[in-house]
Amino acid sequence: DELADLLKSSPDGGADADAYPAKKGEEGSNEPKKKMLSLDVDDDKRSKRTKRSVPTPNVPEPMPSNLAFMFAKITLEQKLYMWNIYTLIFVAEALSIVAYWALLKFDLLPFWVATIVMGTIMAALGIQNVYILHDVIHGATFPPYEWQAYITHPFADFFSLPWMEMIMEHNRHHNSTFDLLNHGEFGWDPANWLYVLQEWTPAWYGWLTVPLVPLWHFVGASDTGGLFAILWWMNFPDACPSGKCDKAFWTKWLPARVKHNLFVLSCWACVWLLGSVGLGLPLSEGWKFTLIVSAMFRTGFSLAWTFFTNINHSHWWNEFLATDPARAWPVLHEVMAICLGGSHRWNEMLFHDIHHMCPGRIGAMSQRG
Repeated sequence: DELADLLKSSPDGGADADAYPAKKGEEGSNEPKKKMLSLDVDDDKRSKRTKRSVPTPNVPEPMPSNLAFMFAKITLEQKLYMWNIYTLIFVAEALSIVAYWALLKFDLLPFWVATIVMGTIMAALGIQNVYILHDVIHGATFPPYEWQAYITHPFADFFSLPWMEMIMEHNRHHNSTFDLLNHGEFGWDPANWLYVLQEWTPAWYGWLTVPLVPLWHFVGASDTGGLFAILWWMNFPDACPSGKCDKAFWTKWLPARVKHNLFVLSCWACVWLLGSVGLGLPLSEGWKFTLIVSAMFRTGFSLAWTFFTNINHSHWWNEFLATDPARAWPVLHEVMAICLGGSHRWNEMLFHDIHHMCPGRIGAMSQRG
């Protein structure tokens, strides 16, 4: 299927590609390669943009014992654990909304105190949602139960990509951007528009637009956002050679999009009801509570994606890391571990280049501890 094609084109050759069935008649087929599922290279297998050949990960052979844990295959027990944590985060997000409603309903705290307290909690949960999403994409792609595919990011925006397309677009990102600082080197990277505000010019005044990066994420431009979903839907799946819609669009992708977003809308409908009828207000007044809850979650998602996509892929951050290959900054480590929810989360910032080298075999750095 499409995911198998993407994995085979990944930087480490798709460590798990064999786990997905190949399409019949794929070998020796004269059917043109689909742009979204393959590398954009010339006849010499070099990038059309940089003319660099497709790099091969420098995986140590034989494997040193102190590095073996980095390349060890994720066990079934670990996969189930990640999905249990994912489910727990969704439940905590839902309960935080109910808790905020209760604080307002019964006047347990003044409005602004309740909003700041619960807003901090919701933002923190949003940050953890992004991290576990990334962990699961690379380590436990498919949920044990079908319903869990719907709870991956419903509070990130009012509509978004379904889980399978989240997996597809993130693997497209890895296939296009082997090197952290060469965005879209081997084809279209759906994350490219996230870098524009920090890379539109190398001149000093390019920094003037950097403060707008979190806002760009906030309005839905990141992977879990509605704007990003529109961008992806405008490019995937590839059209047939005749220019017509791919057959799988009607039978596979469109139904999944409808079902996912009906669930997302049902979640927000519940929030609206809590903020209107639940507070003794007319149904039409639910938008106030809904927008506040959305803003609090968006803050967490935006902060996490800013770290993941913009700081990790920035020149200044990688230049800073190069000043100390041992990454020995104890105070910085402690502060960021607290902000991101643990030192394992901070690993994504310290070693994201390694993650891009082997996204299949190593997976997410935060899941490696």
